[in-house]
Amino acid sequence: MLFPTTIAGSLPKPEWLAEPNKLWAPWKSQGDELARAKRDATVLAIKLQEDAGIDIVTEGEQARQHFVHGFLEKVEGIDFAHKVEMGIRKDRYKAMVPQVVAPLRLKGRVHADEARIARAHTTHQVKFTMPGPMTIIDTIADQYYGDRVKMAFAFAELLNEEAKALQADGIDLIQFDEPAFNVYMDEVNDWGIKALERAADGLTCATAVHICYGYGIKANTDWKDTLGSEWRQYEDIFPTIAKSPIQQVAIECRNSKVPLELLGLLKGKKVQAGVIDVASDTVETAEDVVKVIEAVSKHVAKSDIIPTTNCGMAPMRRDIAEAKLVALGTGAKLARQRLG
Repeated sequence: MLFPTTIAGSLPKPEWLAEPNKLWAPWKSQGDELARAKRDATVLAIKLQEDAGIDIVTEGEQARQHFVHGFLEKVEGIDFAHKVEMGIRKDRYKAMVPQVVAPLRLKGRVHADEARIARAHTTHQVKFTMPGPMTIIDTIADQYYGDRVKMAFAFAELLNEEAKALQADGIDLIQFDEPAFNVYMDEVNDWGIKALERAADGLTCATAVHICYGYGIKANTDWKDTLGSEWRQYEDIFPTIAKSPIQQVAIECRNSKVPLELLGLLKGKKVQAGVIDVASDTVETAEDVVKVIEAVSKHVAKSDIIPTTNCGMAPMRRDIAEAKLVALGTGAKLARQRLG
């Protein structure tokens, strides 16, 4: 099918699961009750996507408090009890983060429950997201390895272990989220892409990397205002990504200052083109979505375009996020009729 749709990964959590409209939102329950609430929210997220016309669904990251720390919670060698304040994304904003204090190992499966719930409740293709190695080490303090690269590859090993298990659970597409890729461009080319490739090594399901300028939170929007009329950071890393075995690249395109001609550097890749702006509460029309898809198609083969959201929608109001899902689905359908 032309222009199959997906989302970046996250959806807002229901009010009965976690505090709404907030990143790092605290859970409303605990123990077995929390496990049941996460399950119900996961099934609901899948249903909402299906009804909106989303073709490749996710579990909405409903079982995770944060896209990075949801993985870290199942890793030995990390001290969550003594968090420290750290600058994230080259000090763009501060966060209280856990510390690596010992060798890293998985305690067991990380995302088995939500992956299996998702697989059992849809006949659609299922995408599952995990943080990439570079983004993880940019979101945690190191008190053990003493070497960013060494720690990144240690995390890549663990990500690979869980990714292979997710594939065995029936996941069709595994996406690694690497917002740090447009902050540390030299390091991406030096070792970041190699760490990502290690995380995806041996997978036979589809693979993707999501690179973006971040959620629509104030720290990110303020930073974007300093980047000028064109955002050309990707120009430095797309050629390296194009040479990698990662099959898909997710990029924001709606209301973005990324020159779309840069997408032409991603030779041989499918492009998950962000046609929904998550930094605005304005709900797109189907026509808006078609316009972005048409603009992207000038630089990417139509058969390689997967319309998606610019980034995750975790901090958004639920009613707005759900309306944007519908716009994505109806817009892609209209694009098939007009551009197919």
